[in-house]
Amino acid sequence: MGPYIFRRMAFIPLTLFGILLINFAIVQIAPGGPVEQVLSRLKGSNAEATGRLSGAGAQDSPTSFSASALSERTFNSKYSGAQGLDLDLIKALEQQFGFDKPTHERFFLMMRNYLTFDLGNSYYRDKSVLSLVWEKLPVSISLGLWSTVIIYMVSVPLGIAKAVRDGSRFDVVTSSILVTSYAIPGFLFAILLIVLFAGGRYLDWFPLRGLTSDNWLTLSWPERIGDYLWHMTLPVTAITIGGFATLTLLTKNAFLDEIGKHYVTTARAKGLTERRVLYGHVFRNAMLLIIAGFPRTLVGILFTGSLLIEVVFTLDGLGLLGFEAARYRDYPVVFGTLYFFSLTGLLLNIVSDITLHLIDPRIDFERRGA
Repeated sequence: MGPYIFRRMAFIPLTLFGILLINFAIVQIAPGGPVEQVLSRLKGSNAEATGRLSGAGAQDSPTSFSASALSERTFNSKYSGAQGLDLDLIKALEQQFGFDKPTHERFFLMMRNYLTFDLGNSYYRDKSVLSLVWEKLPVSISLGLWSTVIIYMVSVPLGIAKAVRDGSRFDVVTSSILVTSYAIPGFLFAILLIVLFAGGRYLDWFPLRGLTSDNWLTLSWPERIGDYLWHMTLPVTAITIGGFATLTLLTKNAFLDEIGKHYVTTARAKGLTERRVLYGHVFRNAMLLIIAGFPRTLVGILFTGSLLIEVVFTLDGLGLLGFEAARYRDYPVVFGTLYFFSLTGLLLNIVSDITLHLIDPRIDFERRGA
């Protein structure tokens, strides 16, 4: 197992390089970078100020003169919205955001810094990207862990029950419910929960946003725990509602596969009860893939399930941070969070393989040529 882990770890830098290279190339051709964002705001401010002066009859004021003088120093810029703005100002913005360097130089400088976990500083926040990630991480981990635990607590018993009652009315009805819940996107279900239970239109039982109340620091510890669970109810429900189907059907199929094997027939022939056969023999073998898949399930929830949920419920986690960074073209935060998510996902996938091997030593990735 050691050589296999070493090879998997050795491929991580190459995989990260490819992920960041592709996304960096896409960002370069996407319109509306940080320089354009600032230029559009400056352009809008100038137009608003000029309009106010014109309305007040101040056409000959010093402000209007400086605006006309400024337009004399413009040039054909590659940035949209740069017309009428000073060349020195645009060059200063390029230098501030690092766009005064060639594209390849900026990419390799970023990769060199990432080797030492120097993720740079946010363009619009007075903090480093690493400190922002650590600040928002507890929210995303809370959502991911709670959702994963609840999904396992519900899906595993339900999958076993469906396997035992395969083909029954219970199996058909629960499968229909699971498929329906899986077909509803999590963020749409989150909006439905807000409308129904968060004061959107009907009931006002749960808070609309945030992870804790404003007076959380003044509460006692039991009250803090209750307040935290009160805020977590709707977001976790929105995430888990679509996550039951995959694990439940995986559990059912794993148990059905084991139930049909010869050792189960032999155990029954010895006179063992169905409960003893199911939980004494089938359970351990059927649960191998399910337990080993825990890290992958957590990765899936962190990377896909919780991102939009954080935006909908305004939870100050990595999902909301990444959404705002993409919206305002805060590239250090965009690539920093991408780097963190990618590295975490790759490491957790290795942990999943190690867990599978520890649970069942017969599974040898070396012999499989992995």
